[in-house]
Amino acid sequence: MSFRAILRTKPAFAAPSFRPVAFGAVRFASGGAHSHETESYESFNSRYQTFFSSVGDLFELQRGLNNCFAYDLVPSTEVIDAALRASRKVNDYATAVRILEGVKEKVENKGQYQAYLDELKPTIEELGITTSEQLYGKN
Repeated sequence: MSFRAILRTKPAFAAPSFRPVAFGAVRFASGGAHSHETESYESFNSRYQTFFSSVGDLFELQRGLNNCFAYDLVPSTEVIDAALRASRKVNDYATAVRILEGVKEKVENKGQYQAYLDELKPTIEELGITTSEQLYGKN
């Protein structure tokens, strides 16, 4: 048998063919997707009310709002009140209006949104915030 013939023949046993394994993203160090996964609604509201009460600049406020509104729940009126006051504290009127728009998107119906506006009315009037409905005449 020639050298070429030996190269063309199949070996008696085939080496296993390895295919790369597709890995999903795994975060071992974080303890889960959120470090507050088992947090109660009351502790969530307390944490964000404290956070917004101590906000020092616009970036910090917007970061907190992004995190707060990312959860699958609607923050309490106390949290929204603290966020509105923080937006006026850092002198960003547009963010105050957007906070109310965020609440409108998070609630299940117009009645719940109106209940939030009714409860927040003293704060909204005190801070001179206009809702987007008042600005644009939409519902």
